[in-house]
Amino acid sequence: MIAQVVPVLLAFGANQGGRADTIRAAQRDLAATPGIAQLTASPLRETVALTPSGPDPLAPKYVNGVALAETTLSPHELLDVMQRVEHEHGRVRAERWGDRTLDIDLILFGGRVISDERLTVPHPRAHERDFVLAPWLALDADAVLMGHGRVQELLERIGDTTAPFSGNDPGTQPQHDGERGAREYVAPASETRP
Repeated sequence: MIAQVVPVLLAFGANQGGRADTIRAAQRDLAATPGIAQLTASPLRETVALTPSGPDPLAPKYVNGVALAETTLSPHELLDVMQRVEHEHGRVRAERWGDRTLDIDLILFGGRVISDERLTVPHPRAHERDFVLAPWLALDADAVLMGHGRVQELLERIGDTTAPFSGNDPGTQPQHDGERGAREYVAPASETRP
C-alpha cells in the first residue's frame, strides 16, 4: 500500500530558555523524523504572552513561528511525534497556557477535520492568533485557513501585534531572524552533520 502524503501546518512557540534555538532545534528534529518531509519554516516573530485572562505584558515574551511540511503519518502519529519533541525540549504541562520551553500545535492536516479527545484540526483558535497568522502569511501570501478564509484578511481583521524576532535570548547569539528571507528549508539533522 502506498502511503498518502498530506500537507500540514505546524505552529511553534516558546517563552522560556533559548526560545529561538529551541524552536529551530525542534524543527530540525521533526524534519529528521521518518514520515515527515519538506519542512519549511517561517521567520520567527515575538509576541506578548497570552494567558486565559488576556495578554500579559509582564510575562516573558513568546517567540513564535510556523512551518509547512508533508507527512505520511496519521494525525495521531504526528501528534505523538510533536509531543515527544516537546518533551525532549523540556516541555512540562503544568498549567493551561502557562510558560513553556516549547509548544507545537497542529494547525492543519491536509483538508481533514478532526475532533476527538486528543486532537482538534483545524486548530480551533488559529483564526484569532496573530502569532500563527503573521508568520504563516510570510510563508504563503495566498494562504487560506480552512473554515475561516484568507489568512491575510483574517490578520487584517484582528490586527498584528507581533514583531520580527531580534535574536535577543539569554545566552544566545543574535540571529536577526526577522531580517532573513521568508522561507527557510529546515534540513533534517542528517543533512546538516559533517
